[in-house]
Amino acid sequence: MKKISVTVWNEYFHEVEDAAIGKIYPDGIHGCIAGFLKEAGMDVRTATLKEPEHGLTDEVLNSTDVLIWWGHMRHGEVCDDVVEKVHKRVKQGMGLIVLHSGHASKIFGRICGTNTGELKWREDGGKEILWLVDPTHPIADGLPEKIVIEHEEMYGELFGIPEPDALVFISWFEGGEVFRSGCCFHRGMGKIFYFRPGHESFPNYFHKDVQKVIINAVKWAAPAQLPVITGGKSEPAFVK
Repeated sequence: MKKISVTVWNEYFHEVEDAAIGKIYPDGIHGCIAGFLKEAGMDVRTATLKEPEHGLTDEVLNSTDVLIWWGHMRHGEVCDDVVEKVHKRVKQGMGLIVLHSGHASKIFGRICGTNTGELKWREDGGKEILWLVDPTHPIADGLPEKIVIEHEEMYGELFGIPEPDALVFISWFEGGEVFRSGCCFHRGMGKIFYFRPGHESFPNYFHKDVQKVIINAVKWAAPAQLPVITGGKSEPAFVK
């Protein structure tokens, strides 16, 4: 069986510019995610903002089954041409997983068609509980009914996204806020999953249940063997 081909994209600035964050993620956030995906049997490459075409060349995108996106500091520096290429590939069937502050990325905004930067936030390192609200969803496979994260950044509603096609997780925070933290969308042939945890100051991509969610999401978002779909003027499907 062919391995799922995953590209993990990360700005890779926090880990370089802040020694404390670099200590948490010495191989970068992308390196951490790539590591546990490789252990799960996937074919993984990484890409970062400073690379030519942000590491997302036509060759890379055309051979990627699922793209994982982590961004925060430099959303505005992502080239619009690259965003359009990624968007096109998603509509053609490439899966997209957007993590944490990637909610404000150009690509997620393009996917959603809304101002996805609208939410409450607070960097207090309080407890987060991710409650599983759709235990029948493939992303929930093998997970407990709740995932406890001892220290995280708070995100709170209202979240400026369209109604998800499926909602897998809702978060509760110590301050009383709640947030839609596991949202599924479909665009064209592509499947998209937004997953909230992952503030750079906390080592939560080492959390085994968080890793399990991302592994499951990659498997869910990976394209099936799709039929060839044609458009434009068409002859009748049935001839008398």
